[in-house]
Amino acid sequence: MRTAIITCAPTGAIHTPSMSPYLPVTPEEIADAAVAAARAGAAIVHLHARDPQDGRPTQDPAVFADLLPRVAEQSDVIINITTGGSPHMTVEERLAPALHFAPELVSLNMGSMNFGLYPMLDRYPDLQHAWEHEHLAASRDLVFKNTFADIERILRLHEEQGTRFEFECYDVSHLYNLAHMLDRGLVQPPVFVQTVLGLLGGIGSDIEDLLHLRRTAHRLLGPDHEWSVLGAGAAQIRLGTIGLALGSNARVGLEDSLWDGPGTLARSNSDQVDRIRSAAEILHRQVATPNETRERLGLKGRSGLRL
Repeated sequence: MRTAIITCAPTGAIHTPSMSPYLPVTPEEIADAAVAAARAGAAIVHLHARDPQDGRPTQDPAVFADLLPRVAEQSDVIINITTGGSPHMTVEERLAPALHFAPELVSLNMGSMNFGLYPMLDRYPDLQHAWEHEHLAASRDLVFKNTFADIERILRLHEEQGTRFEFECYDVSHLYNLAHMLDRGLVQPPVFVQTVLGLLGGIGSDIEDLLHLRRTAHRLLGPDHEWSVLGAGAAQIRLGTIGLALGSNARVGLEDSLWDGPGTLARSNSDQVDRIRSAAEILHRQVATPNETRERLGLKGRSGLRL
């Protein structure tokens, strides 16, 4: 099997600062977490930003301007900027940093969906900030908007600046949407597919769900795609390891799981990278370097990043 591409997402819009003292919030904390993850073996860092005052997710390019140079100066890791941002943001807000900085890679959600975070209210009754409760409660009546028109627009805008995509597929229908865009020539291979399992509103986290996504991706997209597995919550290392055994790449990070084993909070993103790297090596798979990953995904290289 080829080397495994490891992606790390150090922070994000799912969890809130009250849920873990180890979740990075400030640009410096997020950059330090990204660099440590890269040193542990991540070839890609998938980056969100947060308001440094209260930890609220933000797509303000000014915050990314404080974050991105810190990562770029300390590592040759591939910088992947989210276009998902938060389900509470408009598409225009979500696109702002990626269009401003023109990174090698951006994420792209491949369909509109329910995005239910509200069950976390029962698990975390003592939230520090009012926005945290509002953020979770509002997801009971929220559609994460990613229409065909939105997807087409994002594809065209980023193609103009030479940016490629991590296609986030939360359910089987998203793979069909991706195949549709590929058939129309709006997506060019190699296609980097991030199958996301275990979020309420998307596919579940059972091994049969993983196998169904794998079979469907192989049937629809053919051999010229890179498959990666992201398991949310407690499923992160379990599904990542199963995926690695089946030939996939893997994504970890505190964006999608705060845990390092049952009941134990992960103290850092690099700890999660260490876990999945160890799993890969047990399976006799070495991890890909950033430059190997650039070649496999057809990326333009770091020089195109506008800092």
